[in-house]
Amino acid sequence: MNKALIGKKLFYACITILIVLVFNYILFRVIPGDPLAMMMRNPKATPEMIEGIRALYGLDQPWYAQFYIYFKNMLSGDLGMSFLFKADVTGVIGGRILPTLLLVGLAEIIAIFFGILIGIIAAWKRGSKIDVATLGFTLVTYSMPTFWLGMVLVVVFSVGLHLFPTSGMITPGKSFAGTMAMLSDLGRHLVLPMLTLSLGLVGEYALTMRNTLIDVLSEDYIITAKAKGFSNSYILRRHAVPNAMLPMITIIAINIGFIVAGTIQVETIFSWPGLGSLMYEALKARDYPLLQGVFLLVTVCVVIANVLADITYSYIDPRVRN
Repeated sequence: MNKALIGKKLFYACITILIVLVFNYILFRVIPGDPLAMMMRNPKATPEMIEGIRALYGLDQPWYAQFYIYFKNMLSGDLGMSFLFKADVTGVIGGRILPTLLLVGLAEIIAIFFGILIGIIAAWKRGSKIDVATLGFTLVTYSMPTFWLGMVLVVVFSVGLHLFPTSGMITPGKSFAGTMAMLSDLGRHLVLPMLTLSLGLVGEYALTMRNTLIDVLSEDYIITAKAKGFSNSYILRRHAVPNAMLPMITIIAINIGFIVAGTIQVETIFSWPGLGSLMYEALKARDYPLLQGVFLLVTVCVVIANVLADITYSYIDPRVRN
C-alpha cells in the first residue's frame, strides 16, 4: 500500500472521528435528565447557587457555544471537568484504561487462539461428530447475552462453588506479602469477567473461521495441492489457513475497537474498575464531559483498528495491495 493511499485513509479516519464527535455531542444532550439535578440534590440549594454551578460548567451557554468551547479545548488536549468526579476528564479516564486493557487484552488473546483453532478443526472435519459438537458449542456461546452469561458464572463459580470472587479487581482491605500474592489475588478476580468476554468472542471467531475455511478448502488450488501429494497439515498451514485469515483480520480489528464499549455489561456485573463501569456511572449522572471523553476514546480505537486492518490486509493479500 503506497503512502498516498495510507494518507487518504488517515484523512477519512479523521473525518469519521469528527462526525462521530458531533453526533455524540448532540446525542448526550437529548437524553432525558438534567446534570444539575444530579449534582444539586441538596434541598437547601438556592437558585443563585444553582445558576453559579451552571455558569461554572458552561451550561448557561447556548448549545453551539458549548460545542465551540468543547471542540477548541479538545484540540488543546483539554476534555473538560467531570461533573461526577469533580476532576479533569483526561485524568479520570486515564485511571480506568489499564484495568480495561488488561481484561480486554487477555480475553481477546484467548478468544483468538481458541476461536481459530476450533474453526480449523470444525472445517477440516466437516460433517463429522467433532464438527457438530464444535458447531453447537460455538452457536450457544455466540448467542448468549453477555450479562446473562456473567450472572450464570457468578452463581455457579462464586456463590455455588466459592472458587472466585464475585466483584472487584483486588480484595478490599487485604494486605499482601509480596507481588506474587497480589498478582494471584488479581488473577482470581480476573477469571470470571475474562471468561465472560472471551466465550462470546470464541463463538464468533470459530464460526467465521469455519465458514471461511470451508470455502477455501473447495478452491481449485487446494484440490491441486492434494493431488500433488502434500500432507494435510502442510495444505492447512501453507495454503488454506493464510487465505482464510483475511476475513478474520477485519473481524478481530473491529472487535478490538468495539469491545472497549462492550465491556459495560461485564464490568458492571463484576464491579470491574474499567472504562465500561466508568461509562455506566457517567451515564447515570448525565456527566456530559466524561461521556464525551469516553466515547471519543472508543471512536478513536474503532477507527484506528479499522485503518490498521486495511493496512494489514494489503500486506497479506497482494490483490488488495495492487
